[in-house]
Amino acid sequence: MDSILAYMERYDYEHLFICQDKTLNFKAVIAIHDTTLGPATGGCRMWQYGDEMEAIEDALRLARGMTYKYAAAGVNLGGGKAVILGDPHRKDREPVFRLLGKFIDRLGGLYITGEDVGTTLKDMEYIRMETPHVVTLPSYLGGAGDIAPMTAFGVIRAMQACCNKVFGSNTIDGKVVAVQGLGAVGHNIVGQLHELGATLIVTDIDSQKVNNIVPKYNVKAVAPEEIYDVDCDIFCPCALGGIINDETLDRLKCRIICGSANNQLKEERHGDLLEAKGMVYAPDYIANAGGTIFDTDRLETGSVNNERGKERVSRIYENMEKVFEIAERDNIPTYIAADRMAEERIQQVEKVKRFVVTPKT
Repeated sequence: MDSILAYMERYDYEHLFICQDKTLNFKAVIAIHDTTLGPATGGCRMWQYGDEMEAIEDALRLARGMTYKYAAAGVNLGGGKAVILGDPHRKDREPVFRLLGKFIDRLGGLYITGEDVGTTLKDMEYIRMETPHVVTLPSYLGGAGDIAPMTAFGVIRAMQACCNKVFGSNTIDGKVVAVQGLGAVGHNIVGQLHELGATLIVTDIDSQKVNNIVPKYNVKAVAPEEIYDVDCDIFCPCALGGIINDETLDRLKCRIICGSANNQLKEERHGDLLEAKGMVYAPDYIANAGGTIFDTDRLETGSVNNERGKERVSRIYENMEKVFEIAERDNIPTYIAADRMAEERIQQVEKVKRFVVTPKT
C-alpha cells in the first residue's frame, strides 16, 4: 500500500484513527469502513507487525471485511477493526486494554469492539471498564461468552451447502476433511465434524494442539506443509490468511474450500483460478460469520438467547445458497458473488434510510 488515502478512497472508507501513548509504549489503529447499516463493529487484534504500514493495511482490510460480513449475514452493523501493534503475549494487559477502551469511548459509539486474534475475553473486560462499546464479553457480564463453537457451527453450515452443491447432498458423513489450524475455532470444527461422521486429517504449527486432538477424535495428523497435498473432499483453512496462493493452489486435491480463516485468497485472481479449476470456494466472511452473528445478536435484542442466536447462525446455509445463485445469475466466481450480495443489501438499506416520510398537515 503506497498511499493510505488512495487506498481509503479506492474502497470508500470513512475513518482511520491512529492512537498512541508514549508512557505505555502503546500504538493502535482503529479503522472504520462503512456505517450505512449501523455502527462499525469488529474485533480487536493484537499482533507484532513488520511496520506500522502493515498494521494500518491489516486494520483497513479487516474493517472492510467486517462490512461485507455483516451485510451478507443480514446483520444491521457496519465494518470496523482495531489492531494493537505489539506482542500478543504482553503481560501488562490491564493498562493497555483500558487505554484502548478510552480511545474507543472517545468515538461515542461509532465503533464497537470485540475479541480477535491475540486478545481474550479478559482483555474485553478491561476495555469494558472504560467504555460500554464492546460486544464480546463473558456471560456473567451479559455477553455471549465463548463464541468459537458458533463460528465452527457456521462454517459447517456453509460446508453443508457446498456439499449439496457439489455432491447433491448436504451430508458430511463419510467426507474427508483436511483441517488446517487447531486454534479456538479449528478444534471446535474438528469436534463437530467428528460427530457428523467426517474422516479428518489435521495439522497445526503447534504440535501440542495436534497431540491433544489426535487421540481425542482418532484423527490422522500431517506436517503443516503437507496439508496442501492430501487427498480430500474438503479443505478447511482455519489459520491465518493468504493460504490460497500461487504456491499452494496447484497442490490442493479437493472439491471444496470452506474454512474459518480470514482473507484466504492471497489475491483476488486466486479466486478466479479456483473457479477455473472447478473448485467450489465458500467466501471466508460468509462461512466464518457464525461467531459474530451469535455475539452481536444481543445488540439488536438486548439480551443473549442461545436458541435464537443459533437459529440465526444456521441461516449461513441459506446465505451460501444465495451466493451460488448470484454466481450463476451473473456468471461470476463465488468470491465476487458474495461481495455483490453484500453490496446489494447495503445499497437497498441506504435507499430506505434516505426515504423521508412527510408528515400530513
